Amino acid sequence: MAALVLGIVLSLPLAVLSARVPVVGRVALGFASLVQTIPSLALLALFYPLLLSLSTLVGGGIPALGFLPSLLALTLYALLPILRNGVTGLAGIDPAVIEAADGVGMTAGQKLRLVEAPLVAPVLMAGIRTAAVWTIGAATLSTTVGQPSLGDMIFAGLQTQNWALVLAGCFAAAALALAVDALLGVIEHGIAQRKRGRVWVALGLLAAGILVALAPMLPASKPTVVIGAKGFSEQYILSRLVGHRLEAAGYHVQYKEGLGSGVMFAALTSSDVDVAIDYTGTIWTNEMKRGDNVPRDAMLAAIGAWEAKKGLNLLGRLGFENAYCFAMRGDRARALGVVSLDDLAAKADDLSFASDPEFLERPEWKAVKAAYPIRFRAANAYSPTFMYRALAGGRADVISAYTSDGRIAADKLVVLADPKHAIPNYDAILTISPRFAKNAKFLAVLRPLIGRIDVAAMREANYMVDRDTAKASPDAAARWLAAKIGL
Repeated sequence: MAALVLGIVLSLPLAVLSARVPVVGRVALGFASLVQTIPSLALLALFYPLLLSLSTLVGGGIPALGFLPSLLALTLYALLPILRNGVTGLAGIDPAVIEAADGVGMTAGQKLRLVEAPLVAPVLMAGIRTAAVWTIGAATLSTTVGQPSLGDMIFAGLQTQNWALVLAGCFAAAALALAVDALLGVIEHGIAQRKRGRVWVALGLLAAGILVALAPMLPASKPTVVIGAKGFSEQYILSRLVGHRLEAAGYHVQYKEGLGSGVMFAALTSSDVDVAIDYTGTIWTNEMKRGDNVPRDAMLAAIGAWEAKKGLNLLGRLGFENAYCFAMRGDRARALGVVSLDDLAAKADDLSFASDPEFLERPEWKAVKAAYPIRFRAANAYSPTFMYRALAGGRADVISAYTSDGRIAADKLVVLADPKHAIPNYDAILTISPRFAKNAKFLAVLRPLIGRIDVAAMREANYMVDRDTAKASPDAAARWLAAKIGL
């Protein structure tokens, strides 16, 4: 609603100016149309580095995650239908009516208020209704920049193959869009038929809905901690594991999930996220831009020192590694005689490769290609869940799997050896933002997690969420994992 209102506030004066000055109209409509050609997910993502840079420039204080980037992106999406309908409505007014208004001596302001606005209102309301439906649909994508929305259910459901959760998010978003559209329709008909009662009732219902939506934004009675997580099952589980401990210690917890690696680390550094679980190889290659492969302990020490300079506190390893690896179906690997990446390089010309969207742009993939002359027949990106599906269904011969994933054993996959050690260590590490980096109570709550989780327990928890039948929720898997490790 904030984006829709802001879109209206920007579009109405711009529509009037565009109708009066054709050059302005062409530029404004061209810009609004251009915005619509940008995928909404990309537009949301682009506002993050923009706001982060702006915040750095002015010395902080501008939130780069959550509500603000979502508001700005959704406002831009709301502009086109309102602006275009407003300009079209003004251009379609009978010139004789304008001449009559001039003839009785109306000023420009009086003509706009008493003649043009009432005549344009039905067309303009149609544009506002379209903008409302578009905005509600696009708002589900704000999950990717850390703003809680109905998209939380959709994204979590897709990653964990919980189709009931996906349908719940989709139906809820559709129902919300239809309800808002219906209420705006009542307002439109009430204005057209001069029935003020209908207008006020519909406005009252919209206001009540907004108040309900604002309820989660009320100040919490306990200190609030924001936990960041990437968009796959293990991260959902571990974020809940951390969250449960903090809630038991009296903190109010919020989750920002589905974040990309770069976004999550930047959010952690700026304290937009207070605690997150990442992996040493990700920090080493993506953030530190290191291409060398050093021993595990040396890597951890170097990362800890580097993060400390940014005000972060690397609390320690959780106890397991979740490294990238290359995996094949067992029968396919045996038929081709492939047991290592060297063997794979010799056969790759006839094989198709599937990976998560991030891997193909990561330094690790470049390092693998430099160490082994791998050239696949085709390489396609999938969400992690569908990547495994593509392998099982024969659409892919090789995938970039994760060593702590329970589906490796369940699907009888073969992990290919990396004799040249192109892929670095990926120990799971717990990192605290500058906001809580030296908070003794906070650190004491999380320190028992350090070194506690072995890879077998993590694989089992992951598989509880990822398996096809009798699925567990990430919350339930986190509680199981806590009991399993004695916490």
